[in-house]
Amino acid sequence: MSDSRANHIRVFDVRDDGGLDEAGVFAECSEGQFDNIRFDDQGRLWAAAMHGGVHCYDPDGTLLGRLLVPGIVANIRFGGARRNRLFIAADTTLYSLVMSVTGTSPLPGVQRGPGRP
Repeated sequence: MSDSRANHIRVFDVRDDGGLDEAGVFAECSEGQFDNIRFDDQGRLWAAAMHGGVHCYDPDGTLLGRLLVPGIVANIRFGGARRNRLFIAADTTLYSLVMSVTGTSPLPGVQRGPGRP
């Protein structure tokens, strides 16, 4: 869960009954402010970090790198036919980067809201 006010991403353990137990802080943002998050097919977490661009984290919470973007980054999403294009919505511009990773696919059987793929 991205907590923009506390400026960190929290992680939770899923119990057998489907409930959640808080496991702690996964990552803290020292540059920018976390907003939207996505995962790639290798389990890495990608986080929109407002003035800090886009941050990429290993599944263990290690910061792997940042994509610096002019403007304020509020939303990111993997898309395209192969899900290897990262769309970055900044304050005045929409960026599209072809990546060497692919975004996670929706889970089979997950219900989507009206008009959502």
